[in-house]
Amino acid sequence: MSSPKITLIGAGLNGPLLAMLLVKRGLAVEIYERRADMRRTRIDAGRSINLALSTRGIFALQQAELWERMRNIIIPMRGRMMHGLNGEITFQPYGKNEEEVINSISRAELNMELLNAAEAQGVAIHFQRRCTEYDLKTGALRLRNEDNGGETTVASDVVIGCDGSASPIRAEMLKLNRFNFSQQYLDYGYKELTIPADSEGRHRLETHALHIWPRGNYMLIALPNIDGTFACILFLPFEGADSFASLAAREDVTRFFQARFPDAFRLMPQLAENYFANPTGTMVTIKCSPWHVEGRALLLGDAAHAIVPFFGQGLNCGFEDCVCLAELLDKFGPRWARVFEEFERARKINTDAIAAMAIENFAEMRDRVADPRFLFRKKVELALEAKYPQLFVPKYAMVTFHRIPYSLALARGAAQERLLTELCSNIDRVEELDWTKARDLIQRELTPLVQAQ
Repeated sequence: MSSPKITLIGAGLNGPLLAMLLVKRGLAVEIYERRADMRRTRIDAGRSINLALSTRGIFALQQAELWERMRNIIIPMRGRMMHGLNGEITFQPYGKNEEEVINSISRAELNMELLNAAEAQGVAIHFQRRCTEYDLKTGALRLRNEDNGGETTVASDVVIGCDGSASPIRAEMLKLNRFNFSQQYLDYGYKELTIPADSEGRHRLETHALHIWPRGNYMLIALPNIDGTFACILFLPFEGADSFASLAAREDVTRFFQARFPDAFRLMPQLAENYFANPTGTMVTIKCSPWHVEGRALLLGDAAHAIVPFFGQGLNCGFEDCVCLAELLDKFGPRWARVFEEFERARKINTDAIAAMAIENFAEMRDRVADPRFLFRKKVELALEAKYPQLFVPKYAMVTFHRIPYSLALARGAAQERLLTELCSNIDRVEELDWTKARDLIQRELTPLVQAQ
């Protein structure tokens, strides 16, 4: 390929990975990042939430030859461990076997590994350089040094905004005629908390599970860290009786946890300190179009399509963006206008689909996972998948354990929900399933599924 100057804005997760994929294709890449280098500066508390790494993200890391080096910073989670208010614990496996797991990984650890790998491959990363202006006609970037306030202008042939949901590159594109933009905030926020390791540095709950305390209108979750701790996230409405607004004092927090999450409370000796030290985060779904300006600028990841975190796909979806863009470069070469146009055509229908599924999954996690009928339907799903693996694959599995397009998973998932409703309406045990009816419905409603892309 020829060597135009490629500039990425943002050295979070997508920026370094995309840079490596571009370097492998002979392109020169630089990254500008507004924050300080996290490898040398302490990360602000409350902004290091663990992520769920699954098949799509693993495939992207494999393409960058990075997956093996990540294995020492992940913990496989085999399913959801639901904690009832009465202390009862119920386990729901994620997949059909022990190989279908999602992996808990520290955002910070993953980011640092990506930064190290990108620099080792010759990518120049400039920290504390905030993009304050971008001229879409000339390609000139205005950058402010966050350390001393100095400003510089950098020229670039191609600019890709990997700069998150508050993207300054998207802010410039908003000035264009007929640029569509929407953002929808949830009425819920989140707070990061911690369950410390025991005196011997071990996990104080089952290690290989995502723990959920579903409470109908809100929930607490916990993901394991490699140091024996759990990263906990409290999701609450901003306003109302049980909300962040109602937890104004230390005694409010203590009473709330003692009453609603008693088993977790016993494991959190620094609860109040954590609660008031860490910020309350917001969650937003962002959609926009177009994602590109001719062959000069492109939005990627959260800058183009931020989603809420409840399907565990933000990381995986962003990494899939990077793979898709790299594959289109292989197909079309550095014909950037064509590549960007094809990229948006390929990805937007799928990112819209996962945005919808993520919001839908929020209600499932905080409420439905505690419903015996919901758990029964999950068992029926696995039984149908075992019997008809090429025809019936649960929606969660299509999204998490395959690289099936999100839009196809959404459509097939809706069809399968209707089918499940009909099959489960008058039974209480898998043994009562009418397999003849199941066969007829599946063969009539579903076509064979191509699982690998």
